[in-house]
Amino acid sequence: MASFGWKRKIGEKVSKATSQQFEAEAADDEDLGDDDDANWVLAAKRRKEILLEDCVRRSKELKDEGANLAENRRYREALVKWDEALQLTPEDATLYEMKSQVLMSLHEMFPAVHAAEMAVQRNPRSWDAWQTLGRAQLGLGEIALAIRSFQVSLHIFPMNPEVWKEDLSWARKLQEQQKATKIESVQALAEGKQLVQESIPDYDFESDEIVAVCAAIAEKEKALSAAKTMVIVSASGTVETVTEQDNCRATPDETLFIRAR
Repeated sequence: MASFGWKRKIGEKVSKATSQQFEAEAADDEDLGDDDDANWVLAAKRRKEILLEDCVRRSKELKDEGANLAENRRYREALVKWDEALQLTPEDATLYEMKSQVLMSLHEMFPAVHAAEMAVQRNPRSWDAWQTLGRAQLGLGEIALAIRSFQVSLHIFPMNPEVWKEDLSWARKLQEQQKATKIESVQALAEGKQLVQESIPDYDFESDEIVAVCAAIAEKEKALSAAKTMVIVSASGTVETVTEQDNCRATPDETLFIRAR
């Protein structure tokens, strides 16, 4: 009878050299796989950078086209170009600032203020954006806010003569005129109230003249009430006016048909 034994494990007879070669090849394959992953990440990153560069380049082209249109007073077309550029580079504060200037030229003050505020939000260190915001606020009559915006612009760029001599000085002049107008309005209102009060005479109802007039009116009313007049229409149609005294209350004639006072 043949003897029975345990089966040997697979690979138990593989030589050591063969095993080492297999392990080395497997390690090379893993390295190649890691290199492929790294290359894929780098390639994706590079494609993203190229796309961003293309967006920036195209946005600059649209910005320049819009600037040329605005110089030729084709404001609506310029706005279209800048809106397209903002789709590519939404964080470009210069586009919002230029857009605000054009909107002010079109006398659209509310959108101009909004665009300038967007520019300031994206670049708070831009003195141009603060200056444009102040001008837009001045167009809305917000003088105090405009003065603050001009002051911020000067804080960023203190040597800007345009803001000193034109924008800020004009805004302060308007503020002084506004204050003077308010003072004049208050004074005119006070004078009007005083005039109304003076137009009503202050009668002395206890004076001798007023007492005499009241007494005369009372005497006249007393005389009229003492003698009462009535109209009598008889059955035959005769109309007769009779004065009735207080001490005579009898009916003048029993043929009375209608009695009217």
